[in-house]
Amino acid sequence: MQSLLPQLKKVGIHLLLIAGISIALGVLFLKLYLPFYTNHGETVSVPDLEGMSYEEAEGMLRKTSLEFEILPDSGFSAEKDPLAILKQRPEADALVKKGRKIYLTLNARNAPILKMPSLVNMPLKNVQEILANLGLQRGDIIYVPDIGINVVLEQRFNDSPISEGSPIPKGSKIDLVVGDGLGNQLLTTPNFVGLEEEEAEFLILGSGLRLGRKIYQKTDSLSPGKVYLQNPLLGVELKTGDLIDLWISKNN
Repeated sequence: MQSLLPQLKKVGIHLLLIAGISIALGVLFLKLYLPFYTNHGETVSVPDLEGMSYEEAEGMLRKTSLEFEILPDSGFSAEKDPLAILKQRPEADALVKKGRKIYLTLNARNAPILKMPSLVNMPLKNVQEILANLGLQRGDIIYVPDIGINVVLEQRFNDSPISEGSPIPKGSKIDLVVGDGLGNQLLTTPNFVGLEEEEAEFLILGSGLRLGRKIYQKTDSLSPGKVYLQNPLLGVELKTGDLIDLWISKNN
């Protein structure tokens, strides 16, 4: 029995040595090899790319050793330039490893085409919500005398009336002619014949009336841009907010 003790002692020492070496190798693997293999600690902060042009975003990502991919589904914002960055994933300031791919959504080059809704005779507060939901912007509000308070009387795009169903780019501004609640006042039709087109329009609005149709026709006796006929005619009794149609001369 006593002769076995030295052997057992040697075996114990060997086992302790093996255990110590195993622990040392484990520590080296966890602290040195594994971090080196996985690039542990080599992270970069994702830059804020939203609003940048495509070229600016590409240059920024290259500097930070990040890859990128353009998503096929683009969006549209009238407030941003074509091909500007609308969204990014991961978001700005996220910590990612070098070489991580950042997914980008670009602003469409051309605005999608919508169909213009009918806003006439609707309350102004409802119209603003409808425009926002469709991706259109509210432009100027033009108050004219009319018995309807804050009721839309006419919808305009690029200074001209636009009818329901007309094609219009998303993000466009729609001007609204709105009643001020004073439409019970009576007046007689002024004389617009012989005036320049712009002068007649100014007088119509200044008289508390609204411009209706403008019909351009060739005439031999008048220079282009002159009003030669109106409806209603001079002296007819009207209410504020009524429409005036003008016939205007043109060259050909």
